[in-house]
Amino acid sequence: MSHGEHEAAEQMYASIRAAEEILGRPIGILADLQGIKIRCGVFAKGSETLRVGDTFRFDIDPTEGDAHRVCLPHPEVLTALKSGSVILVNDGKIRLSVRHASESHVDCEVVVGGEISNRKGVNLPDVLLPLSALSDKDRRDLEFVCNLGVDWLALSFVQRPEDVIEAKALVKGRALVVSKIEKPAAVTNFDGILGVSDGVMVVRGDLGVELPVQEVPRVQKFLVAKARAAGKPVIVATQMLESMIEAPVPTRAEVSDVATAIYDGADAVMLSAETASGSFPVEAVKVMTAVAHETETDPRYADLMSIRPADDSELDTSHAIAAAAREIADRARISAICCFTQSGTTALLVAREKPSKPILAMTPHETTARRLCLVWGLRSVVVAQADRFKDATTHASEQSRAVGFAKAGDELVVTAGVPIEDSGSTNILRIALA
Repeated sequence: MSHGEHEAAEQMYASIRAAEEILGRPIGILADLQGIKIRCGVFAKGSETLRVGDTFRFDIDPTEGDAHRVCLPHPEVLTALKSGSVILVNDGKIRLSVRHASESHVDCEVVVGGEISNRKGVNLPDVLLPLSALSDKDRRDLEFVCNLGVDWLALSFVQRPEDVIEAKALVKGRALVVSKIEKPAAVTNFDGILGVSDGVMVVRGDLGVELPVQEVPRVQKFLVAKARAAGKPVIVATQMLESMIEAPVPTRAEVSDVATAIYDGADAVMLSAETASGSFPVEAVKVMTAVAHETETDPRYADLMSIRPADDSELDTSHAIAAAAREIADRARISAICCFTQSGTTALLVAREKPSKPILAMTPHETTARRLCLVWGLRSVVVAQADRFKDATTHASEQSRAVGFAKAGDELVVTAGVPIEDSGSTNILRIALA
């Protein structure tokens, strides 16, 4: 939602739903909110060059800037800064250290110099800003895309759990919320943010601006592992195949980077500029697909996924049945795990276990089927509502054959909850024949 008007988003939505109809299978749609953008004001000359050791001021004076000062039109940001705070400009290319702070201005020393120009982005890595994650534009966009019918909403500028709670109150259950982890404060408060989010997105590009770059791989692994242990979808995003914006083939380092995210257990890897504005969008998707396929067929991938989350303190009946389904599927001659689910909870629990066999998520709700498209290992299908568990096993037999997961006579693991129409009550596991 950072680019284009609502009309363009509506046309894109319609195109995806038309493709969904042609393919005959659900497609999930995620709307990415722009979030708060902190930018400096404008300069009388358009730009200035800051040199190491210079003194430079950010203030609330709206007049055009010069070599000594510029407006920072966010008074609440100025009040949050203090002596020693770091200010980054232009994606971290310029670095300043606050020497004196007041409610109307901050005086800084230039630590890393460079050219500063009109409305360049400003990052404040070591400050918890007293700002909502939602701008006025975000609130308008949120209402528009929820009414449109998107399945997931990506929330930018998340710093604390309260940001997610605020967004979900506005969403009112019309979509699931993915929290974008792109600020150091979000890493610090990650446990709380994860607890109230439906999924998370690791935005390495922005994290690499506000964190020392050498920390990003460690933080990425930490965030993915935490999300996986919680059974919540995690996307690794930005700068995945960056060179393919202008080249038909990626660098070997980029291929390794994508594979690493998959080896870590990410549910999804995400392209951005490569497909949004790059010269080789189809090639980029093909490369990403090929890397994912090659990585997941590596026996070492299965070994890594077999390592279960260490914290099983909340292991209830539903979790135990999901774990049992994975154990049976991995050890016996099982072709697929079939989950009958209302809200998606049963399928999420099984996917969390990363079984070696495919997972079929059967649901009577088109919305649930679309939302589950983001989750690792799930093939979701829309079926008629089951009145009893026997109906669920019939669906499993028919659908597993229809999608090619099993042949007639193959054994399947079928899970569901009884009463069958209740959500989040996985309590039955049965072996059935396809």
